[in-house]
Amino acid sequence: MDEHDFRKKCDAALEVLRKRLLELGDAHGFEVEGEGEKLELQFEDAEETRFVISPNIAARQIWISALATSFKLSWSDAAGAFVHDKSGETLSQVMGRILTQQLGTAVQV
Repeated sequence: MDEHDFRKKCDAALEVLRKRLLELGDAHGFEVEGEGEKLELQFEDAEETRFVISPNIAARQIWISALATSFKLSWSDAAGAFVHDKSGETLSQVMGRILTQQLGTAVQV
């Protein structure tokens, strides 16, 4: 995948994710900041937890830093989505899992 194609797919995926996270943030009490290049989720817990979702253009991946872990997702033509390299989960599935862990309640992204 060339850089232009990656940016197009990445921008679209992050915009859809941002809109959904804004809805979830209102419902579950966390903040969503940023657009396009990087999204940050801030939770008002004792440790002031933060998740960062950003593209890695050189690797052609979306990286998520959350819960002391780095999740690396690559584009899958078969899934039509960015997919976690190790688990096979899509971007929304990974976000749902880690938000569920963080919030202690089931969350679907």
